[in-house]
Amino acid sequence: MAGHELSATIFMLFVFTFFFILPSISLPFVVLHGISDSCSKTKVKRFTKLLTNWSGCQGYCIEIGDGAWDSWFMPLMKQTEIACEKVKKIDELIDGYNLVGLSQGAMIGRGLIEFCDGGPQVNNFISLAGPHAGIASVPLCGSEVVCILVDYLIELEVYGAYVQEHLAPSNYIKIPTDIKSYLKGCKFLPQLNNEIKNRKNSTYKERFSSIEKLVLIMFENDTVLVPKETSLFGYYPDGSFDTVLPANETLLYTEDWIGLKTLVEAGKVEFINVTGGHLEITESIMKEYIVPYLEDEDLMQIIVRRSSIYRWFLRLWNSFMELLFGFPEDGLNDNTMKLLSTE
Repeated sequence: MAGHELSATIFMLFVFTFFFILPSISLPFVVLHGISDSCSKTKVKRFTKLLTNWSGCQGYCIEIGDGAWDSWFMPLMKQTEIACEKVKKIDELIDGYNLVGLSQGAMIGRGLIEFCDGGPQVNNFISLAGPHAGIASVPLCGSEVVCILVDYLIELEVYGAYVQEHLAPSNYIKIPTDIKSYLKGCKFLPQLNNEIKNRKNSTYKERFSSIEKLVLIMFENDTVLVPKETSLFGYYPDGSFDTVLPANETLLYTEDWIGLKTLVEAGKVEFINVTGGHLEITESIMKEYIVPYLEDEDLMQIIVRRSSIYRWFLRLWNSFMELLFGFPEDGLNDNTMKLLSTE
């Protein structure tokens, strides 16, 4: 009888582990806010909390420096370095994480993927209104006191060393009629997009093309990003403002500088257009285009399959018990199996 009870105890421990502990395993996610914003602001906090509640995955908003102020005046490479050190220190990210970037935060997100040596692996990257191919003008600042300084810096040479070190958006301004100055003076985007001839970095391409899913979201009425198609890696051709090339007609794509073409051909990229202005994020957009990529698809498949796995284990266990005791274990019949099944 003692052996009988021990066997039942072992079986119940297995059931508990498989059905209750396994579903708690999921990848956390990181949110990187946009310019003029901070993790402490109500909208960003609510955004992160809703995604956490809906996806069942733990979310972390990573703050860089003084939030809104540093989002304007700290160079993006420095912001990326800080974000890199922060994700390394979050123990829960050690097995990988998903990444949600809002506007300029999407640029820091790509910096994490490409530049962060020794950082945890990014699984899915969801970018909302990220200026990936560059912008042709500095985003509107508004009427805050900080804008006085922004306006002053804009009046200076955008690719000059001082502006590049003190105005974050200048790090991804790409004037199509001044590509030579852009490649020479811009301190972030040319490196991020692997654009500089004779200085292509295969590591950047390898890291970016290693993510599982890239979700690019463009807002149809976006007037902050010029052009709005930069959210989908579309941009003006070199030397002209006359038209906007879709991503697959740009050199970045056709020559596969960062692995975007590789990801597309592997079926790992979603190009999504949504209504609304810059970062006008509705709950329906969040639920339809963000939450599914935060949920652990492999885990979901395991949970869906576990009823059939359970039946296989049950048959094996009953055979084993019959061999040892001459009868199947009491209580492990079809009725119990149905109660534990997800079907």
